[in-house]
Order: sequence, then C-alpha cells, then structure tokens
Amino acid sequence: MKEYGGCKKFYTDFYMNFVCPLGIVRINAKGNEVNCNYYENKKLQETLYSFIISAIRSQINFGIDTSVCYCIGSGENYAFLSKVNSEYNFFNTIIPLEHPRFIMQYNSKRKDVFMEKYINALCS
Repeated sequence: MKEYGGCKKFYTDFYMNFVCPLGIVRINAKGNEVNCNYYENKKLQETLYSFIISAIRSQINFGIDTSVCYCIGSGENYAFLSKVNSEYNFFNTIIPLEHPRFIMQYNSKRKDVFMEKYINALCS
C-alpha cells in the first residue's frame, strides 16, 4: 500500500524472517507432500530447538532492532516464540499478528479489521 510508504520504505524499516527458517514437508494420507509447521509435531520442535535458537541469534547479529518483534501467527507460533523469548530475552516485546492465510481462509469478510490491526501495530 503505497499510501503507507510502499515496499522500499517497509523493508527499510522492517526485517522479516521466520522463527524456523526451514521449509518442512510431510506426507499426507494421500501420499502427497504438504507443508508442515515446526510447531505441529512436538518431536520435530524438540529436534529443531537448538537450530531455531541459533537462527534467531544469527539474525539478531545482523544488527536488527530487537525492541519489538512482530510475530506473524498469533497461536502456536506466538506461544513458541514467547517461550523462547522468556528464556533468551531476544526481544523486549513480541506483538502477535494473525497470519495472512488465516485471515483470508477463515476471516476474509473481516480482513479490513485485521489490516487495521496490522497498520496500527506497525505504525506505533
């Protein structure tokens, strides 16, 4: 949305990455590969834990501002990142924001409400 500064301004002000920067797939009941989130499987989460901590540290070492972290995913992703942050104190504050897929898949009629939430959070 150019009225809010556009892509160049956004990526000048914000750094985006994933809690777990790996693409993970699993085989579903039909034998197809499907996306799998790191937090969907406790054993997978435990296996990746030290990698995730290392990845967050590496990203912070880029020199990013750690005063506020915006977490895309207000459920399990936010819960996991909050748990990690309580142990390692990577960020002063973590603000959860609903995942865009969640918004479009389950709440598309209310997308304006979520867009306003994003704008208010990112502009404050």
